[in-house]
Amino acid sequence: MAAHRKRKQRRLTGPAGRTALTLALAGAATATASGAPAHAEPQLTPAQVKAEIDSLYEQAEVATERYNGAKEKADEARASLARLRDEATRRTDRLNVSRNALGSIATAQYRTGGLDPAVQLALSSRPDDFLERAGLAERAGARQAAMAAGIRKELAAIAQLRSRADGRLDELGARRSELARHKSTIEAKLDSARRLLDRLDPAQRTGYGEDGETGLYGPGGAAGSAVGAMDSRAAAAVAFAYGAIGKPYVWGATGPGSFDCSGLTQAAWRAAGVSLPRTTYTQINAGQRVTRDRLAPGDLVFFFSGVSHVGIYVGGGQMIHAPRPGSAVRLAPIDQMPFAGAARPA
Repeated sequence: MAAHRKRKQRRLTGPAGRTALTLALAGAATATASGAPAHAEPQLTPAQVKAEIDSLYEQAEVATERYNGAKEKADEARASLARLRDEATRRTDRLNVSRNALGSIATAQYRTGGLDPAVQLALSSRPDDFLERAGLAERAGARQAAMAAGIRKELAAIAQLRSRADGRLDELGARRSELARHKSTIEAKLDSARRLLDRLDPAQRTGYGEDGETGLYGPGGAAGSAVGAMDSRAAAAVAFAYGAIGKPYVWGATGPGSFDCSGLTQAAWRAAGVSLPRTTYTQINAGQRVTRDRLAPGDLVFFFSGVSHVGIYVGGGQMIHAPRPGSAVRLAPIDQMPFAGAARPA
């Protein structure tokens, strides 16, 4: 009788291996819930915790800029919908006026009509008066036809407006869903960051509270040297940014009491009479691109490979920016984050 051979176990790699790992982790979680022993959560060093917190804040800021872009488009769709509805209402009012006028003409014709024009001429005691009235009636008929054509045209225009309004309404619904998704992502990242912060002692949390000492990476630094001469618009933008120091970061906020990063730069340049788009992704293309060695006060400075953060340069290697949730608008060195580019608003 042949002996049974022991089956050789095959290691799982690739997607199959990841699936097996996921199932194993799920089994471990189930065992923990049932009281069976499980491996303890890996212990991270304070430096590792801080690095993970910084990563979560960066991811939250990426989601915030996406939220800002979606909100801007939702606001545009809402305003467009309101304009279309207003125009449809005005056209409907004009249509009703034309319909009433046409109805009055038809009523008058019904009351005076019925006889053939030749018979009316034969029976008329004053043929000249009849012929004059007939000419007027012919012109009235032409006006009536023109009014009818106008009504048909107005009906078509109103139908088109309502179709466009329906499209804007659908777009608005999609933008609202997009906003909800980005909001959920932001809140999840921030919740994760707060849970990690709870693992640090008070001394290790320096720079992550409302202490005004640091930004995302490293110390905030002291104010730079006095800002030299600059044009009046840049000076106004920089002055606004200095006036915003100490105001809290709130994602999605554009002032005046709180800001997110692109909300601050937009508000600062708005104070200078320049309209900037809402998000970091669009602000970097608003104006002239400048290299780091050519920075001047008022320039917008951008960070991270995804261009997800922005501040306003104030000279001396310093910027004013709204760093992240839990912090406030502050002065900081531009070399504390990975530099991505700069733009000078036009």
